[in-house]
Amino acid sequence: MTSERNVFVFSNNEGAADFAVNKWLKISSQAFADKGYFSAALSGGKTPVDFYRRLVVSKNIVSWDKIHIFLADERFVPPYDKESNYGLIKEHLLNHVKIPDENVHRIQTEGITLEQSAKKYEEDIRRFFHLGDDHFPDLDLIMLGIGEDGHTASLFPGASSLTVTEHLAIAVTTDRIPPNRISLSLPVLINSKQIIFLVSGVNKARVLKEILENRKSPLPAALVQRRSKTAYFVIDQGAASLLSDRGRTNSEIL
Repeated sequence: MTSERNVFVFSNNEGAADFAVNKWLKISSQAFADKGYFSAALSGGKTPVDFYRRLVVSKNIVSWDKIHIFLADERFVPPYDKESNYGLIKEHLLNHVKIPDENVHRIQTEGITLEQSAKKYEEDIRRFFHLGDDHFPDLDLIMLGIGEDGHTASLFPGASSLTVTEHLAIAVTTDRIPPNRISLSLPVLINSKQIIFLVSGVNKARVLKEILENRKSPLPAALVQRRSKTAYFVIDQGAASLLSDRGRTNSEIL
C-alpha cells in the first residue's frame, strides 16, 4: 500500500493544534454523513494537550454522543496515575465534553493482568466494529505521536510486537518507564482511514528526518507512514529543522 503523505509545518504548537482540530472536524463530519458516528483513537503525552484543549471549545462538533473514543496505547498504571494516557485525555478533553460513558473505550488496567487487559481491549474493539477473527477495525482517525527513538503508540524499534499480525491489541513490556503497556497493533494502525502525527520540538528533528526521508527505515513510525492509507504530519519548525526537500515533499508551511 502506498501512503498519501502530507507534511504541514507550523511556527508554533497552537497553529498545529488548530490545524489538527480542523482536520478532526472535517473527518468526523464525513463519518457522520457516511454512517452516523465517528471513531478515533487518541494518544497521551504532552504534544496533543493543546489539541485536546482546542477541541473542547470548538463550536463545530455535531454531537459528542456520535463520537467513540479509543486509545492508541496505554501505560499499565491506574487511571488516576500521572503516567496514564487515559487520565491525561480525561483531564484535558473528556471531563469537559458531554460524551456518554459507553462511548469511551478505555483500556482497563486495574484488577487485571497485562495480558488480560490486552485481550479485553481487543474484545471490546471486535464487538464494537462487529469483526471476525481475520479482520481489523477501520477507525476513522488515529492521533499519534513519535518518540525520539521513532516509536509510535507503544510499538518500539526492534520489538517483537511489530511482527504481530493476528491481534488488535497487544501486551508490551519494554525498558522504558513505565515498562508495561498495551498498544494497538501495527495492522490496526495502518488500517485506519486517516492518521495524524503530531510532532513538536527540535529533539524530534533527527528521527523525523529518518522517518520522512529514509524509505527503508525500520522505525515503527516509518512503517506506519509507509503502509497507512493517508498520513498527515503536523509538525513545528523545530521538528522540521533537519528536513531536506525530500522530507518536505507535499509540505506546506503555515
